[in-house]
Amino acid sequence: MRFWSQICDNYYLGIALLAWFIAQLLKIFIDGWRYRKFDFKKIVSSGGMPSSHAATVCALANSVGLNLGYNSVQFATCAVVAIIVMYDASGVRRETGKQARLLNLLLSSDAFAFDGLDSFDETLKELVGHTPLQVFMGAVLGCLIAYILRMY
Repeated sequence: MRFWSQICDNYYLGIALLAWFIAQLLKIFIDGWRYRKFDFKKIVSSGGMPSSHAATVCALANSVGLNLGYNSVQFATCAVVAIIVMYDASGVRRETGKQARLLNLLLSSDAFAFDGLDSFDETLKELVGHTPLQVFMGAVLGCLIAYILRMY
């Protein structure tokens, strides 16, 4: 019981999860406004504006920095993890999405008849990464959430 009590009382975890949730909600409304259609499955999807990955790690890093100091080892650890996550979201995962788009196009073409692909009946997920702007906006959102909650 003490374990769950400590998890639920963790200020930093709460801020990170709140930033993730707000970013995911914003995706629903931004895409709804952009495409004139609300897709509530976005609440658990990756990719899109803003980056919930960036919002989560930046909210965590900024809340640690604000409370424990920007010269603390805890902030340094969170900042390094945030940099890696944001680099991965806008780099490796974005390229994976581009490759998935190309593979889906190739697999849907009649020009390619591969043996054994009859069982491959689903398309690959194309929206797995973020543009640099989406990552930047997620980072700004996460930092703002941490800063605003620090005031209260």
